[in-house]
Amino acid sequence: MKTESFSSGKLARTAGMISGMILFSRLLGFIREAITANLFDRAQTDPFFAAFIIPDFMYYLLVGGALSAAFIPLFSEYLAKEEEEEGWRMASTFLNLTILLLAVFSLLGMVFARQLAPLQAYKMKAGKLQLLVELTRMMFPAVFFTALAGLMGGVLNSYQKFFIPVFGPILYNIGIILGAWFLGPRYGIKGMAIGVVLGAIANFLTQATYVLKLTKGHDLFYINLKHPGFKRMLILMLPSLIGLSATQINIWVTTNMASALPEGSITYLRLAQRLVLLPIGIFATAVSTAFFPTLSQLTAKGKWVEFRENLSLGIRVILFITIPSAFGFISMRTEIVRLLYERGEFTPFQTKMTAYALFFYSLGLFAHGAIQILPRGFYALKDTVTPVKVTFTTVILSILLNLFFLKHTNLQHGGLALSFSLMGIANMLISIFLLKKKIGGIKGKQIFRTFMQSLFAAAGMGIIISLILPFWNKFLLGLGLTRNLFNLLQVIGGIGIGLIAYLLLALLLKMEEVKLLRKMLV
Repeated sequence: MKTESFSSGKLARTAGMISGMILFSRLLGFIREAITANLFDRAQTDPFFAAFIIPDFMYYLLVGGALSAAFIPLFSEYLAKEEEEEGWRMASTFLNLTILLLAVFSLLGMVFARQLAPLQAYKMKAGKLQLLVELTRMMFPAVFFTALAGLMGGVLNSYQKFFIPVFGPILYNIGIILGAWFLGPRYGIKGMAIGVVLGAIANFLTQATYVLKLTKGHDLFYINLKHPGFKRMLILMLPSLIGLSATQINIWVTTNMASALPEGSITYLRLAQRLVLLPIGIFATAVSTAFFPTLSQLTAKGKWVEFRENLSLGIRVILFITIPSAFGFISMRTEIVRLLYERGEFTPFQTKMTAYALFFYSLGLFAHGAIQILPRGFYALKDTVTPVKVTFTTVILSILLNLFFLKHTNLQHGGLALSFSLMGIANMLISIFLLKKKIGGIKGKQIFRTFMQSLFAAAGMGIIISLILPFWNKFLLGLGLTRNLFNLLQVIGGIGIGLIAYLLLALLLKMEEVKLLRKMLV
């Protein structure tokens, strides 16, 4: 089965489709987070979010590391060279071994949940710690199914089939929402944990159904530890696993530090980070997902000019979208948090605390968007060592900054969010420098021009929002709307004003990325 060669227009349309699906999934995710914040108090939500630390750790190791660094580049290479049968032999070996390891890990996680719980939040009080143990044990099976779903999605992405891999997470979010809504009143936060497992199973079954259609004629139970492709994958994968371990360790350290702060700090950071990850997930991840198989195939065919052009284009599009997103969050952080979360158990004070974290997270949004695609540039080149070095350097920086901000400033949980932003900026700058050195340039002048133009247009957008929004608010107040409707229209109006202002300023600056954005949306 041959894969399709993508032009920049087709890549843009593919990224647009992925963005639309991720947007829907993320909206469901916000409904999920809002329900969590509103139905349950902070004594329940802090353990619930902390319970994800180790399961997420394993997911990102297996899916993020194995797929991005090794599986997709190598499997795409086999497909590009029309060696599909050999590609499936490598894939079957990897998938079967991963299933066995996941099953063992999930079982051990359930058995030793009590020993693992303190590692997720060592400062958590006794009552909350017991709930953390129970939630960790309940949600460990979800790791098995979520990770397998990610692996199935990797196979589909290698064939440049992107719809189902982004549809599965929608089912995952629906499962969690239904668990919270229908089981939460009876079982508390544990009802939501049940929804996590059911959603993970639905996600996996959806992916697996479509992968099976691609496996006709191939031996699904083939295992050959001496297969050359499998050996190459291990060599590529191990450095990436080490790098992702460092990233997850940083999340673990940050969560533990937050557990020593006033109650609710873990939740404030979690909710604010989810917000800032929205444009990253919708656009940056979509662009990276659409471009990555093509980048891998271009390196396999030795088309270096096209490789540099596509990589540079991907970075520029991400910057063009994430920079105004950051300014939008900064300009309307309180209004956005109030709309999404402030009701039920979530108070105005908690809105203020979450918005405070959102401000600091927003400062590094563009950088964390760019590093969705930059490591994939190295992975496509079969270089998994360099991203590890960059990750370790920036994670150490982040931990040191965490300690500094907590001990020598009054930033509280805002310092942890600022550290995350500075880590992302450092990662982006180092990655661009090393990637440019490795491939002889990535059209850095064009990237810098896009950055400066986007920054100028976004700053103008922020000023326009601050000038017009008070008049919009005054108009809405005169309509005598309900509180919730006022909050909704207030945010919609602010976003609309910002979007129009940014696009007009981008057109005045004659930014090329506007044309590509149009292709993504049409």
